[in-house]
This record gives sequence, C-alpha cells and structure tokens, in this order.
Amino acid sequence: MKFFTLELAGLRRELPLCRISDTVQIAAFVMFGDVEVTRACASALLDLAPDFDLLITAEAKGIPLVYEMARTSEKPYCVARKGHKLYMPDSLSVDVQSITTAARQTLFVDVKNAEQMRGKRVLLVDDVVSTGESLRALEKLVLLAGGEVVGRMAVLAEGEADQRKDLLFLKSL
Repeated sequence: MKFFTLELAGLRRELPLCRISDTVQIAAFVMFGDVEVTRACASALLDLAPDFDLLITAEAKGIPLVYEMARTSEKPYCVARKGHKLYMPDSLSVDVQSITTAARQTLFVDVKNAEQMRGKRVLLVDDVVSTGESLRALEKLVLLAGGEVVGRMAVLAEGEADQRKDLLFLKSL
C-alpha cells in the first residue's frame, strides 16, 4: 500500500492511498481515535470560524471534530444522521451522493435539532470536502429548519474543493 504524508496543524500523519476508480485515488483521512489531530484541527478551525450559534456535521467522520469544536466554543452541535431512527419522528431529510459512498444516502435531523437551528447562525463542518455534496445536503437541512448558514469549514479540501471561495479549510489534499 502507498501512503501520503500529511502535515496538518503542526502534526504529521501517514495516510493510506485508496483507489476509488481507475483514474482517481484519495488519501484516507480518518480522525476517529486520533485525539491529538482532532483537538489540533478543532482549535485551528475555531480560529478561522465566523460568529456562529450552532455547529452541524454529517454522520460519522465529522462527529469527533464537531464535538471538540462545540466543547471548546461552548456552543451546541447536531449531527445529521445517515439513517432514520425510531426516536426521530417528524424528521427533516435530504438526499446526498458522496464521493466516498457507493450508494445514494439520505441525511436526517430530528425535530429537536431542527428547532435548535431555527433562527440561528449555523456553521457547517466536515472532515474532508471533495465534491461538496455533503455540505450541500447539510445546507439544505439547515435552510429547511429555518437556520442561516454562516460558514462552511473542513479540515481538508480535496481536488477542486480547494478553489472554493465559500469554504474555510486548513489544508489542501
């Protein structure tokens, strides 16, 4: 297996390269279990963040990051789930096709989270942005809930995502 060396927020990691098609491979950046990277990235993103009332991310890899950002900023967060749960009656939903997922998915937020977003300044957070589809789905959920998107953030911007003017990120991949 080949690896990509990533220098990020003062830390160094070796990321495995994963082929997603005959012509495209991506470096697998997974924050799960890496508390040092999660804390460093959360701090660095908060330094760049616009004023916000609430954070939102999509399940699952952004959860540790958004939790640490919420803990540090003392602001609430919510997670858009990738499956409907029995305890989520009257949930809002949007479809998404992510580059790292084979099948089309649906993201859900429950009525409690939707109420939290209503009238609030919401910051969209993801670990890696490639095509931007996950962020677009999160934005649709925030708007459906009556919130205002005040920013889009990611640890890494992959491919053409690093050319986006509406995305704050720590490093190109």
